[in-house]
Amino acid sequence: QTASSAIKGAIQLGIGYTVGNLTSKPDRDVLMQDFYVVESVFLPSEGSSLTPAHHYPDFRFKTYAPLAFRYFRELFGIKPDDYLYSICSEPLIELSNPGASGSLFFVTSGDEFIIKTVQHKEAEFLQKLLPGYYMNLNQNPRTLLPKFYGLYCVQSGGINIRIVVMNNVLPRALKMNFTYDLKGSTYKRRASRKEREKSNPTFKDLDFLQDMHEGLYFDSETHSALMKTLQRDCRVLESFKIMDYSLLLGIHILNSNMKEKGECSQSASDAKRHGGQKVLYSTAMESIQGPGKSGDSITRETTNTMGGIPAKSYKGEKLLLFMGIIDILQSYRLMKKLEHSWKALVYDGDTVSVHRPSFYADRFLKFMNARVFKKVQALKPSPSKKRCNSITALKAASQEIVCAVSQEWKDENHGILAEGQSCASLDEEVLGSHHQPDLVPSTPSLFEAASLATTLSSSSLNVDEHCQRDQSTLYSSSKGLPSSSTYTLGDSAIYLTSEQSTLEMENDNASVFDVYL
Repeated sequence: QTASSAIKGAIQLGIGYTVGNLTSKPDRDVLMQDFYVVESVFLPSEGSSLTPAHHYPDFRFKTYAPLAFRYFRELFGIKPDDYLYSICSEPLIELSNPGASGSLFFVTSGDEFIIKTVQHKEAEFLQKLLPGYYMNLNQNPRTLLPKFYGLYCVQSGGINIRIVVMNNVLPRALKMNFTYDLKGSTYKRRASRKEREKSNPTFKDLDFLQDMHEGLYFDSETHSALMKTLQRDCRVLESFKIMDYSLLLGIHILNSNMKEKGECSQSASDAKRHGGQKVLYSTAMESIQGPGKSGDSITRETTNTMGGIPAKSYKGEKLLLFMGIIDILQSYRLMKKLEHSWKALVYDGDTVSVHRPSFYADRFLKFMNARVFKKVQALKPSPSKKRCNSITALKAASQEIVCAVSQEWKDENHGILAEGQSCASLDEEVLGSHHQPDLVPSTPSLFEAASLATTLSSSSLNVDEHCQRDQSTLYSSSKGLPSSSTYTLGDSAIYLTSEQSTLEMENDNASVFDVYL
């Protein structure tokens, strides 16, 4: 019920004092007891020797684990001067809250930090979580989990207002066409009528399934990196017995309108100028990229896309996605167990959002992988192209076979022709004066060459006929057929049967023999 202006002023004064006072302390390793230290300072409105005067009611400002959070800020490349400038230089901007917790949200003018009010149990749980959170960030600073930069408490008029400083997931420099809060649950996971009436409503799971029923598509490398990051983060949350968290997803549709692009680039440059040094690993793209990416490519992608992850809708629209896991300060303790028990009695226990951490993590990942984030399938080669390639290869092989067989036929025919000439001269010497028909060497005529070419081309498509040629030679020799190539041309007739691939020749004595090719 406290006026937001008083809260914003007290936050800026308190953080300005504590961070400035922390610079005088020497750097050292973080010890276990540092996670449980609480520093307190009183800031009266008239001021004191240590604190400045202000026009707000008197308040006390507490800082939790200052040395531990200083280490976290250094891990993300946040210098004390930049941290103070971002939070304290200009008034904080209040944001509307779509949640049911009643928390207040403020964003810095540089668009880098979000300041959120939390409940007492959430602040206490975060303080207990800090040692494990410290270990996880040391192992992997690239995560979609919230980056906590400070935990504070403002005490004024008997009221405790606890705040946490985190990274900003959705930049204001780009207009978010759609914003979703996704848990992987379906029970009452639809935006209320009051929420829908807002200028920038935050929709929920059932709304996403209705609006983006085909999901969002990524290339293979980006999809793999995103899902690995989500799996790793969910296992960390499960180990801490954390549940009821959400994925805050902002969707910006890229427009070809150059005017809009110019406005976005101008606002982005303004935000960068106000914010000073850019926070490391703060954008969605940096959070899922592995260490293999070079710094130049990261800087170029962040400048061109404000750190968004490129994707496409089922309609083919080019998108920029901004995302982060939020609301992780929910522990599965007695109240949550009771809440799940009575909801499971009335409704389907697997559909409600309150569930045991292991089941919650598995359902969350299954929903993201099956319904939200999908991988673009690689194009497969066309079957017609495969068929054309196989036909071309078959033609080339058949032509090689035809050339080889024709060359063998020429060589053998040349040898047989020489042998026939020697046989003819021997017959002339033996027979002497006996009258014999003229024997002339038979050379392949044009008709025979054409016929053989036709037969060979047809036999090349059936490879086993090439083997029949060797068998036919054995068959001819077993029949005692002459190997000479000189034949009587008197009444001889030549017949070519393409179906049998044989040459039938009939001489004067009516003896018939077959030559198999």
